[in-house]
Amino acid sequence: MTQSQSRSKNPTSWQPNVPEREGLWIFTRLRDFIDDIANTSPARLALSAFVVVIVVFTGLLSLPASSAAGTFTPLHQSLFTAVSAVCVTGLTVVSTAVHWSFFGQLIILIGIFVGGLGTLTLASLLALMVSKKLGVRGKLIAQEAMNNAGRLGEVGTLLRIVITTSVIIEGVLALALIPRFLTLGEPFWQSVWHGIFYAISSFNNAGFTPHSDGIVPYETDLWILVPLMLGVFLGSLGFPVVMVLQQNGLNWHKWNLHTKLTIQVSFILLAAGTVLWGLMEWDNPRTLGGMDLGDKFTHALFASVMTRSGGFNLVDQNQMESTTMLLTDALMFAGGGSASTAGGIKVTTIAVMFLAIIAEARGDADVKVYGRTIPEGTMRVAISVIVAGATLVSVSAFILLHISGASLDRVLFETISAFATVGLSTNLSAELPPSGVYVLSALMFAGRVGTVTLAAALALRQRSQLYHYPEERPIIG
Repeated sequence: MTQSQSRSKNPTSWQPNVPEREGLWIFTRLRDFIDDIANTSPARLALSAFVVVIVVFTGLLSLPASSAAGTFTPLHQSLFTAVSAVCVTGLTVVSTAVHWSFFGQLIILIGIFVGGLGTLTLASLLALMVSKKLGVRGKLIAQEAMNNAGRLGEVGTLLRIVITTSVIIEGVLALALIPRFLTLGEPFWQSVWHGIFYAISSFNNAGFTPHSDGIVPYETDLWILVPLMLGVFLGSLGFPVVMVLQQNGLNWHKWNLHTKLTIQVSFILLAAGTVLWGLMEWDNPRTLGGMDLGDKFTHALFASVMTRSGGFNLVDQNQMESTTMLLTDALMFAGGGSASTAGGIKVTTIAVMFLAIIAEARGDADVKVYGRTIPEGTMRVAISVIVAGATLVSVSAFILLHISGASLDRVLFETISAFATVGLSTNLSAELPPSGVYVLSALMFAGRVGTVTLAAALALRQRSQLYHYPEERPIIG
């Protein structure tokens, strides 16, 4: 009997292979599609990866199992929470402790961890998981995301180091917090949950809290406040800086320029923020007025750390002086380090522009610092990031003013907090109608992926020119 005759007599013997082959064909096409994007347009892969993650978490948070009441959560609330978690912002339209069940809070926490890895790191991991490899451009983007912290062939190793470092730091923070919650009378498993939640939320600069009244009850408890500040500050430095510190310790001479600028500017902003915030609120009876010297210093230091992306707060933001709100706006817009869990325009952007201003004032042809010359292309990227950030904030504030009818100081505060993925709030987010919630959701997404992706894309986009026009300098200023 021939093979064809055997198949004709038993036609079902080979049918099960057809769906399997179709499934493999779909997977192969998906793998090739992602691999092609990773090699030709990594920035688009980064955006696509974040969109997919947000859609998945929005769907999970919409389920009845995610809410404490066991009902479906409206789309604008679940979407806003998913975006806020994945973009490590911390703004909320419903209470994290009251509205969400344990399953919902777990989904939020996973979203924070995934989002904290960053858009470019997430895109690189997606390409590695699906296609098992990164093309040259994909490796360049991943290397750029970590500030050239290693050689091109070590990108896969660097990605593993990023994840391992996150888990280790978050584990240490959790071990520091869990005993304190136990001593405060919380049950064992609740203490473990709260310790892990705050550890992940602080290192990823998210600002979500599992308590209905946040961390206000612990406003004088240094056992809780110090780990939170350390977690937020380390997370705001960025993975490239943390890796350099792991390799070279505190040896200043072995640090690269990025590490030097990031740490130096971060400490300058930390010190300036502490002094200015404390002075502005010193006699305010609604915030620091009735406290002793030690508590005032603790609150000022805590506020300075959190305003640059942490999002935890010990005082009502609506009760601060107008000057303090303006200072907070400036610190939030500045943000933390590049390739970090912090938002904003990044401290290295500020450093580069400040150095450029000094060089122009001195009449220097080059922008120099620590024996290095900063390329002109880097300065163009810095200008692009600042202008793009200011434009996003201005347009969004204009729209929210029209939608909400709230005062300019509250709208600007909430808008910058969303763009810089900080999470401090005047409670405007919870008061907005769905249209305003969608605007803030888009702003959080753009603030998390926009400037980072723009910087990486511009840094790798170099076109060769065969001609050069005559130079002519317009009048500036």
